[in-house]
Amino acid sequence: MPDPTAAPARCHHSCPPWLAERIQQGGGRVSFRTYMEWVLHDPVHGAYASGRLRIGPQGDFSTAPSLSDDFAALLAPQLAAWLEQLGPGPLALVEAGPGEGSLAADLALELARGWPHLAARTELVLVDPSAGLVERQRQRLAGCPLPVRWATFERLAAQPLVGVVLAHEVLDALPVERIVWDGRCWRHQQVGLIPAASPSGGSDDRASLELVAGEPLQPCELQRLAELGLADPGLQRPAGWSTELHPGLEPWLRDCGACLRTGVLLVIDYALEAFRYYAPQRSCGTLMAYRAQQASSDPLREPGRWDLTAHLCLESLTAAAEASGWQGLGQRRQGEALLALGLAQRLHGLQQQPELPLADLLARREALLRLVDPAALGDFRWTAFSRGTCMLQRPPLFLLDPPLY
Repeated sequence: MPDPTAAPARCHHSCPPWLAERIQQGGGRVSFRTYMEWVLHDPVHGAYASGRLRIGPQGDFSTAPSLSDDFAALLAPQLAAWLEQLGPGPLALVEAGPGEGSLAADLALELARGWPHLAARTELVLVDPSAGLVERQRQRLAGCPLPVRWATFERLAAQPLVGVVLAHEVLDALPVERIVWDGRCWRHQQVGLIPAASPSGGSDDRASLELVAGEPLQPCELQRLAELGLADPGLQRPAGWSTELHPGLEPWLRDCGACLRTGVLLVIDYALEAFRYYAPQRSCGTLMAYRAQQASSDPLREPGRWDLTAHLCLESLTAAAEASGWQGLGQRRQGEALLALGLAQRLHGLQQQPELPLADLLARREALLRLVDPAALGDFRWTAFSRGTCMLQRPPLFLLDPPLY
């Protein structure tokens, strides 16, 4: 995987006509946030909204739920514990950005098998703006043991729910703002359009894209930088040093919160503390592109055909959640969380299944180890928040010390 702390070589990329037309209408350059919104979420051309991206070992990138159903089996007791504490009456398990629907399907089966009394009053609600992905989710969830419906946060806010919201690798796909230090001041980084050199109009005479420095940051934006420790870039951050800000977090968390009368939100994603996120050696932020199990640090490569993702900053996430009415319950690395939920016992249990082929046992063992490997998925962060009148009698299970084994 490319080093996310290394700045990519400066290069120009061919721009597809649909994107060139939009940038031209914007005056020849647009904010990076706008560019990321278009190339990921445009209904026709966006990598996500069009359904072009595929999730899983045979797709464009893998996630923990796509490796095996063990992830859902380990997560289910935590979700069931929260649902139990939300009292009598109808409950909802809401998944935002459910991808291929694998995690939602596996969790529904786990709840039906292990907590039938909860499953009898719990509906599964999926929130996804991508028509292409929704169609695949419908196929994956055919025969689901829980009632299933698809909705938007806006529609759910009309009749707020009691339940748990799960956001697994969702917030890292929210469009980010990029900023760059020019040696004298902080500026917004923009995506600029370079007209085609040849007037012939041939297929190879497309306009190209480049990252360019835009307008200086406003005082209110500089105040946020001060809170993140970036007010003074110092000598360790030379001209050209760039990183990301996350203005989409607070609107998303506000809309998500409006759909819950009371309940819990669990965010599972790549996240770093501010001192690590904005460390001087991370000279080009955390933004990465993924396609066909390949990673690239170049965000302008084949727009609309690559996934773009940026890590979360834990302090930014917490501040946005508090501003949106959420109360923090705590956070842990995924490896620690899954050990607290019984991953070690699950690994040991594989030895008690001699009826399974050796190749299957080894594959499951490898998938479980990847979930806790700090160099793989183990460094994900689980961050929990509550809202409304939700008063949890017990702390989250994943915050408890992992059992000795």
